[in-house]
Amino acid sequence: MPLLNILRYPDARLHKTAAPITVFDESLKKLVNDMAETMYAAPGIGLAATQVDLHKQVIVIDVSERRDSLVVLVNPQIVDASGVSDIEEGCLSVPGVYDIVQRAERVKVRAYDQNGNPFTLEAQGLLAVCIQHEMDHLKGKVFVEHLSQLKQQRVRAKLAKQLRKSA
Repeated sequence: MPLLNILRYPDARLHKTAAPITVFDESLKKLVNDMAETMYAAPGIGLAATQVDLHKQVIVIDVSERRDSLVVLVNPQIVDASGVSDIEEGCLSVPGVYDIVQRAERVKVRAYDQNGNPFTLEAQGLLAVCIQHEMDHLKGKVFVEHLSQLKQQRVRAKLAKQLRKSA
């Protein structure tokens, strides 16, 4: 399976809103597998389809130590949230940048798996934060956009410097 290209902030395509999945077929299963392989290889703990320039409501997450507990969320919706998290976030689309974003400590999510089966997931801690982070991507929002304007400017400058060094 090919590794997908991960868009880097501030690429405008990261700001597109993802469309709901309406057909659960082999192409969706292939997308989920390709996204999971891409996320594991990056390495990361979550990836939204928007980050690979496919604007569909599909998320893959694995926050396990062994990297053997893949969570697939298709058309996810948060139906309940509580508490406040203080977990530092990073993003495959914003390499080398980490900061704390105010998010719920616990969430309850309704979604579908890649076969079209509905389910409800209750998550807390890192998994809850990761779900919210990836769902932001589906809405066209990158985690650094939750930060102050000054921090956002610093992030853009840091990424521009990284790009110049790699060129």
